[in-house]
Amino acid sequence: MFNLLDLLFRKETLFFIIVLFFILLQIFLNKTKKNTQKIQKEFKNLLNQKDEEIKKKNEEIQKKDEEIEKMKLEIEKKDEEIKKQNEKENENEKENEKENENENQLLNIFSDSEIIQDIEYVKKLQEWINDNEFFSKMKLGFSAKRDGFNCKKWHSKCDNKGKTLVIIKTNDNFIFGGFTQVGFTTDKSKWREKDRKDDYGYIIDSNAFIFSLRNDKNDRKPDQFSLQTSKQEFPIFYHLNYGPRFGYGYVSDFSLNSNLRTGWSDFGYSYKSPNGINWDTNEAKSYLAGSYDKWIVDEVETYFI
Repeated sequence: MFNLLDLLFRKETLFFIIVLFFILLQIFLNKTKKNTQKIQKEFKNLLNQKDEEIKKKNEEIQKKDEEIEKMKLEIEKKDEEIKKQNEKENENEKENEKENENENQLLNIFSDSEIIQDIEYVKKLQEWINDNEFFSKMKLGFSAKRDGFNCKKWHSKCDNKGKTLVIIKTNDNFIFGGFTQVGFTTDKSKWREKDRKDDYGYIIDSNAFIFSLRNDKNDRKPDQFSLQTSKQEFPIFYHLNYGPRFGYGYVSDFSLNSNLRTGWSDFGYSYKSPNGINWDTNEAKSYLAGSYDKWIVDEVETYFI
């Protein structure tokens, strides 16, 4: 009997244990499931967070890449600008070298001159004469300091030379002169017809002009003056007893006496004067040489081929 009860008890106990086991197992499984779900949720959140971080990082990387690309483009642009700037500087340097070479060549034309030392004066004369062949080939044919202050010597060296440039400098540093395409010719067929029986007369040259290069007294810039329309017959007055004379006789726009040291200037009678300066006024008479006849010549230079 006892054995039977004992057996039953054992069976019940075993059953209870089994049931308890399954209950506990179920509890464990439920808990494990919840934990698993929680873990899965946390893991999913973590994944989402990481995905978000990765996405953000990728966006940052993309932004950095864009910035790098932008910087790269800016660098390329700068490089291109620097390249162009260098090319421009090289071109400017070559142009400057060429200009300096041209200026040296121009100054070399007046290498024997005591009057023309300023490249700007040379450029002005070249512009006004507008004859590159003459300008490049002309030589200093007469210098008063070298050959003598004497009109006879001047005529012996300067007559019949064709195109001729005369430059005069006074003791007060006024620099002026004139240019003739015909020259100081003794060929009377080139004189005004009514003068051809005389030993002096007017050489016809509609392209003759006079100029002022330096006038410190009135602070004038270099300027060129062509013949007035009504004075086309009086560009150059040829006379063996005088030096170069541009204009009409005793009212020449400028004239040198026989000693080439003195002269007079009645500027504006035959050649056009600047606006506002009228002939026979003190301003006109003093325009080229500082006064009508109170000036002393320091040097006379005459150029021709």
